[in-house]
Amino acid sequence: MSVEFNLSNVIKAPVISEKGTIAAENENRFVFKVANQATKLQVKKSVELMFNVEVEKVQLLNVKGKSKRFGRYMGKRSDWKKAYVRLKLGHDIDFESA
Repeated sequence: MSVEFNLSNVIKAPVISEKGTIAAENENRFVFKVANQATKLQVKKSVELMFNVEVEKVQLLNVKGKSKRFGRYMGKRSDWKKAYVRLKLGHDIDFESA
């Protein structure tokens, strides 16, 4: 089943965490929450289009939702997909101006 994406709907949000900040400073890698059906090529094109940068490498991983207790009921958080995007040398993303 082939699903066509509008490239603006592939990236949902940046993931701001201590691990992601260290990766951005040391390795020029940025972390994004992406659509569950997104592919590496779609993520690459979307980042290049939105931030006007060149992408060297994309790594995707599925994050499993945790089981949590909501009052007396057990529930489950949603599964989601995370993308680690490495930019080519000389390129940077500034989230404050974007």
